[in-house]
Amino acid sequence: MNLTDIVKQLPYSEPFLFVDELLHADENGVTGTYTYNENLDFYKGHFKDNPVTPGVILTETMAQIGMVCLGIFLLGNELAENTVIAFTSADMEFLKPVYPNEKVTVTSEKMFFRFGKLKCSAVMKNEAGQEVCKGILAGMITKKL
Repeated sequence: MNLTDIVKQLPYSEPFLFVDELLHADENGVTGTYTYNENLDFYKGHFKDNPVTPGVILTETMAQIGMVCLGIFLLGNELAENTVIAFTSADMEFLKPVYPNEKVTVTSEKMFFRFGKLKCSAVMKNEAGQEVCKGILAGMITKKL
């Protein structure tokens, strides 16, 4: 499965798709990018006159790139229409703010993938190469009943 195909398989759409491009994917991890457009709705109120990307959105971006894209890659040909990838937990550390129009790069490393459970460590960096957040993400890969 090529990188473009992985992004096409994501179960998200605008305005809740936080993956622009995948740069790398293998059985050990993925790297991808996203640019936070200044017109995203949450910037209108977070924070008034000083917009900052909410931590929950940073976490979601890391999960979409670092965990879901990795899960799709790992499933490969086993990915079916009734496959569900569910985010189950995150332990995040926020280090720097991310502002509108800022491009970030997320890199994840698989910790384990067994019995339908995927756990990985992920780091988000800004264009200057500074870590803005990092953490451990986990999810379940299952089939709809």
